[in-house]
Amino acid sequence: MTYKMKNEKLNKWVQEINTLCQPDKIYWCDGTKKEYATLMAEMVAAGQATPLKKRPNSFLFRSDPSDVARVEARTYISTKTRDEAGPTNNWINIDELKPTMTALYKGCMKGRTMYVIPFSMGPVGSPWSKIAVEITDSAYVVCNMHIMTR
Repeated sequence: MTYKMKNEKLNKWVQEINTLCQPDKIYWCDGTKKEYATLMAEMVAAGQATPLKKRPNSFLFRSDPSDVARVEARTYISTKTRDEAGPTNNWINIDELKPTMTALYKGCMKGRTMYVIPFSMGPVGSPWSKIAVEITDSAYVVCNMHIMTR
């Protein structure tokens, strides 16, 4: 799906990430049930997800042992000040982390699809909700965002 957003700052950021990560294609997520069903079917066909027979619309996913996304000791909050990260989080200054991450991201999505996920954390229009955009190369992440956000 190709979109040109009205928000030029968003378009510029997505293009910067595209240039850096070099995916084969960009897919702008639309949040529809059809999108969710299509991605889940693709993951089942690829052997990445196993439907659970006793629980309709439930799937088993297995993590790769090298996946560190959920290892607390390797998860950092990167902000200008330590206070912004909160007292219980690992912190690193943005200026220190940026060169490291930029080097790691160069070409990291070659051969993959880059998914752009606009979402609302909370009811759309609520003063408490947060509107954001996430970029990932994981259909699994896209499907989880369908469950967790609007």
